[in-house]
Amino acid sequence: MSRSEDGRSSVTDDDHRRVDELIAFHSPLAHRLTTERTSYQSQMIPVTSYILVACCEAFLRYPEAMRTIAAAMDPEQIGAAGRRPGSRINTVHLWSIANFHLLGRKVLTQFDPSLDDLVATLDVLEFWDAAARGFRNDGTRSADETDGTVCVYDDAVIEALAGSVEGVGDDQRSAVRQHLASLVSYLFLLYFDTRVGSGDTGPYDLAELGIGPVGHTMIVRDFYQMGRSEFGWSDVAADVPYQHLVAGLVVRDVDARITDFGTVVTDPEDYLDRLSGISLFTTDGLPPGELRPVPLDELAGVAAACRATERTLYRRIARMDTMEMVACGAEVYFTFLRPFAEAAGVADRIDWTVPRDLPAHMIDLLVAAGESVSETALPDERPETYYLPYA
Repeated sequence: MSRSEDGRSSVTDDDHRRVDELIAFHSPLAHRLTTERTSYQSQMIPVTSYILVACCEAFLRYPEAMRTIAAAMDPEQIGAAGRRPGSRINTVHLWSIANFHLLGRKVLTQFDPSLDDLVATLDVLEFWDAAARGFRNDGTRSADETDGTVCVYDDAVIEALAGSVEGVGDDQRSAVRQHLASLVSYLFLLYFDTRVGSGDTGPYDLAELGIGPVGHTMIVRDFYQMGRSEFGWSDVAADVPYQHLVAGLVVRDVDARITDFGTVVTDPEDYLDRLSGISLFTTDGLPPGELRPVPLDELAGVAAACRATERTLYRRIARMDTMEMVACGAEVYFTFLRPFAEAAGVADRIDWTVPRDLPAHMIDLLVAAGESVSETALPDERPETYYLPYA
């Protein structure tokens, strides 16, 4: 791609080939992840509606935002900055910054084909490509390419987590899993029925690393932005004692893989039934990459604070009208790009208001469409053309 003196882009044949190559990478993976995911249709929050609004805004606005971010810091370096606990530059955010734009393209160009912009899409996908390579640091760009591994934390982190593991016996396992479930449930609501409040990495074979017995695997689970954040509704979380926690979950005789949604899939399915140990840390108040142990006996108190906050938050959301919920949910999705901007030091140079560029009649149309469907991938769509190429 070349730019003339007036700043306009001249699209080359190589640009066409490159953008279609990147679309072809995402299309079958997005189709499979979207159709195979565990679906949950909220009885209160219009999830599909706000996803459509957020993705259409991402189609219109991510290209300019990513150019601003990339001008401040190399996207590959930004991706590498996510290789530490506490960073929301993670697997699901990486997948999303590319696919939100592509899904928005898929929707909006059906109404107005003139909106399609090869240069904009190429800028987004090249940003994703570099950031994903920097994050994974193994020549791949997704968990799918390695059959479900996201081993991005270095040996020192895993050794620290493993070194503080406390054994979990049969009499403790039920309580521990209930406490962990409380954290996940709370974050699910805090992020408007979205699973990105927690994220898994691994699996880490402790025997291969020389720090555990054969058959023992660690799954690392990060719990992100548990307290007050840029989300206006998070003011209810003032009593949640930690902003970020990271748990090292050691399971025995479990076959685990991590999806590009940042969630663990295991055989047997109930992997916590084989939980043999857990360690707990926080990154709060520490330089990037550092961890501080959290006594395991604090977990019950954290879970109780999360349950109380969840009840308060539920009541607040229940008082919102549909458009308020759509705006809040769309903010969660649209700001998946924010951690990348924060790493580059330019978050304050990007307008995170959403919805912003979609006209009111289009928002109404997308909300209505979202209310009539529960999935964004239809059974009769072909995986290889889930996202259409440009050529």
